Amino acid sequence: MDAQHWHDRWEQNQIGFHQDSINAHLESFWTESGAAPGCSVFVPLCGKSLDMLWLRSQGHPVLGIELSRKAVADFFSENRLQAEVDQQGLFERWRCDGLTLLVGDFFNLQAADLQQIGGVYDRASLIALPPAMRQEYAHHMGHLVPPGVGTLLISMEYPQDQMDGPPFSVAQEEVEALYGEHFGVELLHDLDVLEENPRFRERGLSRMHEKIYRLR
Repeated sequence: MDAQHWHDRWEQNQIGFHQDSINAHLESFWTESGAAPGCSVFVPLCGKSLDMLWLRSQGHPVLGIELSRKAVADFFSENRLQAEVDQQGLFERWRCDGLTLLVGDFFNLQAADLQQIGGVYDRASLIALPPAMRQEYAHHMGHLVPPGVGTLLISMEYPQDQMDGPPFSVAQEEVEALYGEHFGVELLHDLDVLEENPRFRERGLSRMHEKIYRLR
């Protein structure tokens, strides 16, 4: 799964992972992430998620990163936001009213790029990646996120042999192994979501759970 895979998904509008509403878990559990009021929040692999608008409405400046330029352009156009576009190192930077989205490779980020953040929100990043990339992703996050900054992580578990990812199944034991070197991992909530996701049941799943974690 290389960069071209995701460019193709966005160009062909194969974006079933995109949600057309604010994620309910974000609204329910954000206060438990430990992010201070008004702090800047980092959203990795952000796509055109409406969750960024919710975070901004709560007073948080948002910093997102996304590989697909089309996804970022669609985010601003679909929400009728006029962005200023310039260059920040290796990234094309789109900015408007407390929203800053960087177009480029997550793995090119440096700790200095995130030194001002006070929270992280990961809904669809970890579960978008196959196992080897998940290890690299979590390792890089461990070096990017400033000490003491909390992350709200939404993950997914299902029998991986019943469906090909993405989204991939990431068991709680794997989450703890991936992040345990750099973060404390706390499970906040475990929810059976198969009934409300019929498209996954139609793909053959017998079980599907969403799990919400706090990393700190």
